[in-house]
Amino acid sequence: MNLFIAEKPSVAKAIAGELGMTGKGDGFIQCGSDKVTWCFGHLLEQAEPDDYTPSDVPRGHNGKKVWRVDELPIIPTTWILMPKEDAKKQLTAIGKLLKEADVIVNAGDPDREGQLLVDEVLEHFNNTKPVRRFWVSAQDSVSVQRGLAALKDNTHFAGWADAAKARQRADWLIGMNLSRAYTLRAQRGGSRALLTVGRVQTPTLALVVARDREIEGFKPVPYHTIRAEIQHAGGSFFAAWKAKEDQAGLDSEGRLVDTAIANALVEKIAGKPVIIAEYKEEAKTQSQPLAFALSDITLLASHKFGYSAEEVLKACQALYETHKLTSYPRTDCAYLPESQHADAAGILAAIKYVNPELGGIVDGADPRIKSKTWNDSKITAHHGIIPTLHKGGKSGLSDQERTIYELIVRAYLAQFYPLHEYRQTTVSAEVESETFTANGKVITRNGWREVFQEADEDDKHDSEEGNRQRLPAMKQGDDVTCGQAARRDAKTKPPARFTEGTLTRAMENIHKFVSDPDHKKVLRDGDGIGTSATRASILSELKRREFLELKGKHIISTTLGRSVIDALPEVVKSPVLTALYERMLKGIEQGNTEMGAFIARQEDFIREQVAKANAGAVRIAGGKEGTPVSSLHKCMACGSGLSRRPSKKPGHFWWGCSNFPTCKQTYPELKGRPDYSKGRDNNQTVIKG
Repeated sequence: MNLFIAEKPSVAKAIAGELGMTGKGDGFIQCGSDKVTWCFGHLLEQAEPDDYTPSDVPRGHNGKKVWRVDELPIIPTTWILMPKEDAKKQLTAIGKLLKEADVIVNAGDPDREGQLLVDEVLEHFNNTKPVRRFWVSAQDSVSVQRGLAALKDNTHFAGWADAAKARQRADWLIGMNLSRAYTLRAQRGGSRALLTVGRVQTPTLALVVARDREIEGFKPVPYHTIRAEIQHAGGSFFAAWKAKEDQAGLDSEGRLVDTAIANALVEKIAGKPVIIAEYKEEAKTQSQPLAFALSDITLLASHKFGYSAEEVLKACQALYETHKLTSYPRTDCAYLPESQHADAAGILAAIKYVNPELGGIVDGADPRIKSKTWNDSKITAHHGIIPTLHKGGKSGLSDQERTIYELIVRAYLAQFYPLHEYRQTTVSAEVESETFTANGKVITRNGWREVFQEADEDDKHDSEEGNRQRLPAMKQGDDVTCGQAARRDAKTKPPARFTEGTLTRAMENIHKFVSDPDHKKVLRDGDGIGTSATRASILSELKRREFLELKGKHIISTTLGRSVIDALPEVVKSPVLTALYERMLKGIEQGNTEMGAFIARQEDFIREQVAKANAGAVRIAGGKEGTPVSSLHKCMACGSGLSRRPSKKPGHFWWGCSNFPTCKQTYPELKGRPDYSKGRDNNQTVIKG
C-alpha cells in the first residue's frame, strides 16, 4: 500500500481526485489499494524553553517559569519536538497508517518547510520504510497527474529538510535567548516591555526605523532648473539645461542653488540662436514583463490597491490551493521553465473559459511567441506564478482574490504578444555656449502593452519628464532659435515611507541598504533577508507586537519599535549577519554546508550576545513602565539588585528584591536607602543586618 502524506487536506483531496477516491476513513481517503492522509501544516513544534530548564524553577501567575539571567543561554543538547495540541488526533491516525504502508510518499508543498513538515512526522514515528517525493507547483488536474507520474526518491530532498530544520533551530536560539536576555535587561532599567528579537524580524524593523528617522531629519534643499523652448522649423520642443563641470553656483550634488546665476542664465539665452550639436534617433524595443515572483505581485498590489503582504499571500495561496487557478505562490523566481511553453495553448484556452470578458485579448495572443521569461537557466526550485490549465470559475473568489488573479492572468497573456516598439530621439542643443538636452519617444507598435488597461509607471515617468513629446526631424548643425526660457524652483524630497510592498522588496534587495562595499557585494548575490514564504508573516508579527503600524498605505515604526532597535547591538539588528545565514541555509539545502556547523556558529553567537546583554540595563520608551533595579543596593538573601517601590502611604517607599517571585525579600526605607536591619522574607522571617 502506498501512503501519501499531504501538507494539508486540500492537497490530499487533489491527489485523491486523480488516484480515484473509493472511500473515506478516520483521517484518510481510500484510493483503491492506496491511502491519502494529511497534515495541517506542522503537526509538531519546538518545545518551549521551560522544557529545557530545571523543573524546580518558580512559576509566575500564568504558570510559566520565571525568566532568570543565570539560566541563559538556553542551548538544547537534544532538541525536543512536541505534538501540537490540536494535531494529536491526526498524528495518531498517521502513525497507524504508517504501520500498514509499504511505501510512503511525501506530498508536502514544494519548499523547505513542506519537505520538513512531512519528514519530521516520519522521524517522529521512526519510519524505516522507503519514501518517495511528490513535487508539483500547481494543484490543477494536469499538474497533479504529472507529479504522480514523476515521483522521486525522498532522499534527494534531504538538504531541503535540513535547511528548514536549521532555520527553525536558529530562529529558536535567537528568539528565545535574546528576547529573554534583552527583556530582562530592560527590566533592570525599569521597563516592563517585552523585547522580542528575531533573526529576520529585527533587521526588518531596523530598516523601517532608519527610514522614518531619515524622513523626520530631512531638510529640503531648494534648487533651480532651467527649461528652454527650442523653436525649429519642423516644430517647437522643450529642452532642459545641463550644467558644465566647472559651473558656478552648484551644490555638492550638482544642483543649481544660486538664484542670481539661474536668473542670469535665463536672461542670457532667451531669444538667442541655437545650434543643434547632436541629434540621434533610434528604434528601440521593450520586452514583455516577467511573470510574477511573490515579491513582485506584493509590491504591485500594495502600490495599486494598498494590500498588505499578508493579504496578497493569502489571496495567492487561495488561488493556488482552493481554486486551483494559479501555480504555487511562495516563489522567489519570476521566470518560467521552457518545457512549460508547450502548455501555452491549453492555458490560454483555460483563461478564456474562466474569463470570457478577456476573450478578445486571449484571441490576440500568439502561443508561438516565446518571450525571455521562458529561461531554464534562471529557474530556481520554483517558477513564476501563472494561471493553470484548470477550467474553474471566478464566482467563489473574494474581491482581493479576483484582483490578484487578474494581475497574474494579464502578466501571462503579455508573454504571447509582440515586443513593445518605439522610436527614441535624443537632442543636444547649444545656446550661448550653454547645453540643453531633450528626449522624445514615439510608440510605433504597442505590442504586449495592449494587454494592460493602464499606462505603466514608465509611461507616467516619461510624461512627467517630458520624454513623451514628439521631436521634429532635424540634423546636426541646424540653426534654430531659443524662444522663452524659464527658471523652475524645486526642493529636494525626502525618501518615501515604506509600504508593505516596498518593505518586502527591500528585504529581498537588502544589499541596497548596506554601506560596506564588501558586504554589499556579497549580499547582492544573495536572496536578501527572509524568504518569499516568510516575509509576509514577519511583517504581521511586527505589527502584532506593536513595533510597526499602518498609516494608510504606509508602514511606520512606533515609539516602542524604535526603543527596541535603540536597545539592541548593531550585530543583532544589522541585515548582514541574517543575509549571510540565509546563504548558509541555501548551502545546506544544496548539500554544500553541514547543518551542524551552521548551528554551532549560531550557538557561539548566542553565548556572546547573551553575555553582553546580561552586563547592563536599558530603559525602553513606549512600553509599560516598571521600577529601576539598583546596582548599589543588593538583596541580602540572594544578591540581586533591589527596586524602590512606592508605598500605599503617599510619600513613603519600600524596597523589594528584583528577583521576585524567586526571592520575596523586602526592606523598609530609611533615609532613601533600604533598612537592612528590618528586612523580611515575605513578612515572615526577620533578617538582622
